[in-house]
Amino acid sequence: MTPEQRARQVGDTMFANDVASRDTMGMELLACEPGRAVMRMTVQPLHLNGHRICHGGFVFTLADSTFAFACNSHNRNAVAAGCSIEFLRPSHEGDVLTCEGLEQTLSGRHGIYDMKVTNQRGEVVALFRGKSAQIAGTVFPEDQP
Repeated sequence: MTPEQRARQVGDTMFANDVASRDTMGMELLACEPGRAVMRMTVQPLHLNGHRICHGGFVFTLADSTFAFACNSHNRNAVAAGCSIEFLRPSHEGDVLTCEGLEQTLSGRHGIYDMKVTNQRGEVVALFRGKSAQIAGTVFPEDQP
């Protein structure tokens, strides 16, 4: 199995089980590649806060979900060990948010990943950095050499 095939199967397996991202948030998984993932969601009325802009927690969730796919893409179970986000501009109902996550480094059990959330106009909405920690197991069973 190539690293690309492995990452794609990780994405398919995780997304099938990810009720929060898929059903609750309405996210789509656009790509899961080695050390990279892309997700998208449209801001809906249920995502709006008291200012009628997308609640920061939902933007965070989009970035966090993208982070999860990127850091698990090698088929070694990984979870967040820490993260931070910078909100740069508001999103409004109907905006289409896309998050691209890229692995910056993977050393031993720990990785650093950067997420960039943009709107349909290409404007940066938020920047998120996550640190992953690998734990026991794999996303799907696979023969190890």
